[in-house]
Amino acid sequence: MAVSIQQIKELREKTGVGMMDAKKALVATDGDMDKAVDVLREKGIAKAEKKSDRVAAEGLAHISVAGNTAAVIEVNSETDFVSANDKFQNLVKGIADAIVAGKPADMDAALALKMGDDTIKAAITELTAVIGEKISLRRFQVVEKTDSQNFGAYLHNGGQIAALTVLEGADEETARDVAMHVAAINPKYLDQNAVPADVLAHEKAVLTEETKNEGKPEKIIPKIVEGRMRKYLSEIALADQEFVKDPDQTVAKYVASKGGKLVSFVRYEVGEGIEKKEENFVDEVMSQIKG
Repeated sequence: MAVSIQQIKELREKTGVGMMDAKKALVATDGDMDKAVDVLREKGIAKAEKKSDRVAAEGLAHISVAGNTAAVIEVNSETDFVSANDKFQNLVKGIADAIVAGKPADMDAALALKMGDDTIKAAITELTAVIGEKISLRRFQVVEKTDSQNFGAYLHNGGQIAALTVLEGADEETARDVAMHVAAINPKYLDQNAVPADVLAHEKAVLTEETKNEGKPEKIIPKIVEGRMRKYLSEIALADQEFVKDPDQTVAKYVASKGGKLVSFVRYEVGEGIEKKEENFVDEVMSQIKG
């Protein structure tokens, strides 16, 4: 079957492979993106799915904490120039404060919250008119804790990444250390128990096929796969990751050494998951075809 340039582009972003390898994998799987990723991994060409998080959307993420409630938000703008604007930064902080106070259930409720004399929606519209650039509240999450728990809040690079953690016990400093780790390492799940069974089964199947294709003896394949699964879990689960400030211990062990236990985390990276425009991709394809 014929595959589109857009499909090839997407597969390359996910796996980091060359154009011809991406095209062959898509043709072999009738254009099924997930199956094509698996084929490339099984061949050992793509070692892991590598989704591109680099996107065109700009803006700021922010965290506001009030007592036992915290809010993590992301507000988007069209250019990073606006992110440095004092009025935009004040708007972002005001929105976070209004959300932590109002605890809205959904986006409509959030936009209707009072912020000074205006609603959040009106304040956004007003600043959009002043700056001449589209501004939008993209997402938010309200997090509650108990009196015995601690929040850890960390903003990286002025708000390009916001990380909020909740620990049972320990202290605020420990919780903030974990939030810094979350910002830097980007775990997908809290611990192994939080990883969905279908995700584990799929990874095991791919790793088994990959190991077979390496020509390893049949009887030792399960042991090799078991080791690779442990490595996979240590990369995606916060509890099992090597702690950035002390790689000799896991995050869970570090928190335990401070008398605490991991409860939850939230991580927002500005623009993640928003489709990036790549104006020169067609030119790149054409130059390779002509070459």
